[in-house]
Amino acid sequence: MTFCIGIQVREGIIALADTRIVRGSEQVNKQKLAAFQHGNSALFTMTSGLRSVRDKTLVYVEESLRGGGEPQDRLYQFANLFGQQLRRVKDEDGPSLASTGHTFNLHAIIGGCLPADQRPQLFYVYPEGNWVECAIDSPYFMIGRTYYGKPILDRLLAFETPLRDALALAFLAFDATRASVTDVGYPIDVAVVATQSRQAMYQRFSGPDLAETSARWVQGLQSVVAGLPMQWADPLLGSANPSTSTDPNPQDQSQSL
Repeated sequence: MTFCIGIQVREGIIALADTRIVRGSEQVNKQKLAAFQHGNSALFTMTSGLRSVRDKTLVYVEESLRGGGEPQDRLYQFANLFGQQLRRVKDEDGPSLASTGHTFNLHAIIGGCLPADQRPQLFYVYPEGNWVECAIDSPYFMIGRTYYGKPILDRLLAFETPLRDALALAFLAFDATRASVTDVGYPIDVAVVATQSRQAMYQRFSGPDLAETSARWVQGLQSVVAGLPMQWADPLLGSANPSTSTDPNPQDQSQSL
């Protein structure tokens, strides 16, 4: 499976993708975050779904960019190009994939900042090739394993969240997913495009690189749980002690055996 997340806040955008691929009893690592250099601007894509569809689509996109077609000075134009090539691959490979029971299921997150963009942008591209743009009231996209990290983001992430905190939340969403499933794991690839610099910074992290951050998060959660106001639970917890039982209808246990 896959875990990829893109976050857009006022200070910039963040991308994080795991690299684990599980096929039966085999486990390999493959890059899911691909960087594109278009002129003097940098942008990236992250994908989930069939690897063959992903690779062929990216080859077609790179070929189109090298061919010098329509100018790509806005990120939405690149999203359009990606969608066009994705539909091209679907036309070519969709029938044969369907004949073997495979679903054409590529989802993509595209991010970056091209010359005519006012600020870094994020787009979500569906398997049909259409897209939606990240919005202020919903500042993130996730593809792949989306269930486990979503509660953290929905509670704590907002458009005004500082870029550093947004990166921490992206990691915590991954860490929650990694802790719950076996097909998402290290190493992870991270990209950051700050609004001020408009340039993409990339780095790969292993488990040991981020072990302290993960451990500190767990310790913090344990501390918070221990300090929660739990007076409401006292009647329930007290009933577990026979000497303080509040059962209104006690029965002779010997009669129920």
